[in-house]
Amino acid sequence: MDDRVAATLREDPTMARLIDRHGPLAIEPADDAFARLCTSIVNQQLSTASASAIHGRMVDALDGTVAPESLLAADEAALRETGLSGTKVEYLRNAAEAFRDDDRDLTRAGLADADDGAVVDRLTEIRGVGEWTARMYLIFALGREDVLPLGDLAVRKGIEQVYNDGDDLSRAEMREIGDAWRPYRSYGTRYIWAEYES
Repeated sequence: MDDRVAATLREDPTMARLIDRHGPLAIEPADDAFARLCTSIVNQQLSTASASAIHGRMVDALDGTVAPESLLAADEAALRETGLSGTKVEYLRNAAEAFRDDDRDLTRAGLADADDGAVVDRLTEIRGVGEWTARMYLIFALGREDVLPLGDLAVRKGIEQVYNDGDDLSRAEMREIGDAWRPYRSYGTRYIWAEYES
């Protein structure tokens, strides 16, 4: 996190306190965008601890290589034994086929000129990749700095906890809070997650 990001976020006194508490956090593109997409698919609708355990077993089942070819070649029963549901196995294989065969070029280089909305549109054409997963891809695979994923329960609960003593806020109110972090809402989101999970 460079000085520009910190200066912008610190204009919000609440966010300034989170920066002081959690230190510098980074938003960087993943080394392997496909593997990062698979992580988000595994994480769908699971607690952090459950998702992490299942993901670790999946990586082991794939002999440490999360790639389209290894996922498509893997035995379905072996993948199911890691804790993945049949539906998640299908979603992971759909993503693998899209990365292997698709002409949309979902790599960081292929999406470099696409705005966030276009990336979400391309990704959500893959069965099993919804808007939440696409927004996680923007942040964690592509390193996009200005994403506010209000489809994420932890983000919503975290904003309510930090900004409203845990009381309900509308999404419009949350967007207004996040507007103070522009153009670095992904960083603000990371601080909200860090606080919520602490």
